[in-house]
Amino acid sequence: MKSRKSSQSSRATLHSVAAVAGVSKSTVSRVLDERLPQSDNETARRVRKIAADLGYVRDISAASLRRGKTMTVGVIVPRLTDTVMAMLYEAIAKACARIGRVALVATTDDREGADVVAVESLLQRGVDGLILATARDNDPLPTLLAKRGVPYVLALRTDGRSLSSVGDDQLGGYLATRHLLDLGHRRIGIIAGPSYASSSRGRVAGYCQALEEIGLAVDQCLIIESTFGIDSGAEAAAKLMALPRRPTAIFAVNDNTAIGALSMLANMNFAVPGDVSVIGYNDIPIVSRLQVPLTTMRVPFDQIAAAALDLLADGADHDGDRIRITAPTLIPRKSTGPCADMSSPETAA
Repeated sequence: MKSRKSSQSSRATLHSVAAVAGVSKSTVSRVLDERLPQSDNETARRVRKIAADLGYVRDISAASLRRGKTMTVGVIVPRLTDTVMAMLYEAIAKACARIGRVALVATTDDREGADVVAVESLLQRGVDGLILATARDNDPLPTLLAKRGVPYVLALRTDGRSLSSVGDDQLGGYLATRHLLDLGHRRIGIIAGPSYASSSRGRVAGYCQALEEIGLAVDQCLIIESTFGIDSGAEAAAKLMALPRRPTAIFAVNDNTAIGALSMLANMNFAVPGDVSVIGYNDIPIVSRLQVPLTTMRVPFDQIAAAALDLLADGADHDGDRIRITAPTLIPRKSTGPCADMSSPETAA
């Protein structure tokens, strides 16, 4: 006797599963739609078993055509050589896979205006919506997308108006600086990142908040603007350590600039953390394996990605908070330690 599966055509359909299960085609469609909450009643279990026996595989392209959608999400990042952006994209891709979608990526090299070209490239490929990690201060792109009716969400950076999924950058900057203050440091330099990025501005604001909380004036000489690159971090560290009154600690607003700072400090024969403590931001995988493992702020990319997709799904119907904010976590390692000169008036509590 032939098995049930071998007696079927080479491709099982919703209709054939419904016929064997004795239920409607719409019932089978609902049970087997992985985007919906999975039912666990007797009928649903029977439908899933029959579908498996028949070798049913959901035809995503056909479902997309029926809905007028491609089930794809466009993701725009500055560059995938930046580990932070690669981690964000990977988190988005995994979150998409869990709901039957596919993520397509385009890069801009963080050049002003390049995001418009990247958007057009993805829209020509029929993406259903966009997640942008390239937002700049006064960026016109979100307004253009809104006028065209293109669903979009900002991630990691925000313009303060659009639907956005971000880390709590001010809290992270505060916690990083507070960690150094608790270790006795009072002259703390900051490698501030680019001012056009809300993530940089938020972390600098948290730094200032922590200093002002204990009555320390913010010294503008200790705030060095940079890019998010390693070389820029090295250059900023050299400027800080060349000051007449050098800092005893450095807060770099991302791990790449912190790595650059560590390299420059080694070249200048400063011991970490003996002469100067260093803390980064994001907790990219390499920093725990450096010769001096880096203290940093861990950003929950998986939560940021999931929230971005939720906001994208809600779209214009979203009636909750327009900006989803996820808290970072301090990860202490060996690159930070007590201030060496606790007797100085500058380091006294």
